[in-house]
Amino acid sequence: MIAFTRVGKQYGRQVLFVEASFQLNPGEKVGLVGPNGAGKTTLFRMIVGEEAPDEGEVSVPRKLTIGYFRQDVEEMAGRSVLDEAIAGSGRLGDLHHELEALQQAMTDPARADEMDRILERFGEVQEEYDHKGGYALEAQAREVLHGLGFDDERIDGDVGALSGGWKMRVAMARVLLGRPDVLLMDEPTNHLDIESILWLEGFLKGYPGALFMTSHDREFMNRVVTRVAEIDDGDITAYSGNYDFYERERATREANREAAYARQQAMLAKEQRFIERFSAHAAKAAQVQSRVKALEKIEKIELPKKRQVVRFDFRRPPRSGEEVATLEGVSKRYGTRVVHDGLSMIIRRGERWCVMGKNGAGKTTLLKMVAGVLEPDSGRVKLGASLKLGYFAQQALELLDPGLTVWEQIQSDFPHESVGALRSLLGAFQFSGDEVEKRIRALSGGEKSRLVMARMLYDPPNFLVLDEPTNHLDLATKEMLVEALKDFDGTMLFVSHDRTFLRGLGSRVLELGGESGVEAEPHLYPGSYVEYVAKTGHEAPGVHA
Repeated sequence: MIAFTRVGKQYGRQVLFVEASFQLNPGEKVGLVGPNGAGKTTLFRMIVGEEAPDEGEVSVPRKLTIGYFRQDVEEMAGRSVLDEAIAGSGRLGDLHHELEALQQAMTDPARADEMDRILERFGEVQEEYDHKGGYALEAQAREVLHGLGFDDERIDGDVGALSGGWKMRVAMARVLLGRPDVLLMDEPTNHLDIESILWLEGFLKGYPGALFMTSHDREFMNRVVTRVAEIDDGDITAYSGNYDFYERERATREANREAAYARQQAMLAKEQRFIERFSAHAAKAAQVQSRVKALEKIEKIELPKKRQVVRFDFRRPPRSGEEVATLEGVSKRYGTRVVHDGLSMIIRRGERWCVMGKNGAGKTTLLKMVAGVLEPDSGRVKLGASLKLGYFAQQALELLDPGLTVWEQIQSDFPHESVGALRSLLGAFQFSGDEVEKRIRALSGGEKSRLVMARMLYDPPNFLVLDEPTNHLDLATKEMLVEALKDFDGTMLFVSHDRTFLRGLGSRVLELGGESGVEAEPHLYPGSYVEYVAKTGHEAPGVHA
């Protein structure tokens, strides 16, 4: 279907692809992986024609329809969320919006003299719309938008009033409703909660077209893709199976290559010793020359590049009191909407509470009240003795100084620490080499998140309050963070949509709003997230496994 044939591409000195070949077949679900800057986005851009290869060919059939979901969302305003989503439905979307415009024209007294022409055109458009199944489109659009977390009020509301994260969901709905032959999806789970991620998993697994996507969500990749394409050192290597299979197979291939390299090096050393020993012996001259020529023809095996794995070990935080935080009859409302109504709970030293709940259940509100960022309307939040609280939220990114470099920021935060210690810290969070000289204003959202996390955890608090700490983090950083937090000798209260994070760290579960999302009483599960899933039969409120 889509074929890359001996493709070469570079920007200045940065070489992305060298004679790389790959094929995406009809109906395949392929995950695209590779380190940051390897060329994943460039590959997508070549498929849609926004970039051209320097060498080789990218072949895309002319009649193939492609839907591309990307992280930069275009401006949206002047339509309802529903209408904006329907706009992605190709010809059907165009007809839908023309019908709406014609209906408005029919009620406009100023256009009474055009009524015959308007009615004639309305009939033509309506007939084509009906023939193409257009009257089922609105129901389909609502189903997709509901799946992505929208309620009916938001669906019928102005798209221009939405935040950037919700506009990303609208952009995704547009792509999905277009039903293209090929879906290109760049980090589709960013900005989604766990309920929406679970819905998207089901949608993509049942999607009849091909899927080509990048994702930093291991669980999502494992459940959706059946093949993995890796960009590494200028080449594209395909692996059959999900992400876990890819990791095992890659490790096996690396081990085999290392063994082959060792064998070849031993053979080369042996041959070289023979040449050196007998090069001056006339009787052995023919043998020496033969072996020299043979060595020249040998294709040298290169040792595979080792992926940098950095471990970060926490400093031991100060010991807190037994009762870390106590909520007594806490209530909070926004206008007429009651978010929390008399919530009471105790968070004890060493517990790791993960907060679950559907959109609007009050997860972030709860964390803000515990962190002291937001006051409850009634009741109180009491923090325990000897407490040092660290709060991570996306708003924390704004506390960085945009004019400083990464290195200048971390030095100003810890002026008395050694250069070696600070470089190790930054290395653990994937800042090395020239990256430490980047201005903070030039950092991506993921890079800023890593830096904020590094600053907070270097001198760790004994109570971590984390709101979506893995947003925008790559797989390597996520895995490092989970492993480091497993050894964290403190207390945690967190919200996360990353199931690997939840499984690895959640020892207690607070479910807000119940399974239906409207129950007044929260549910406190004394076991881990894994036990919560086993007991309730669902991975998130209202979504069954």
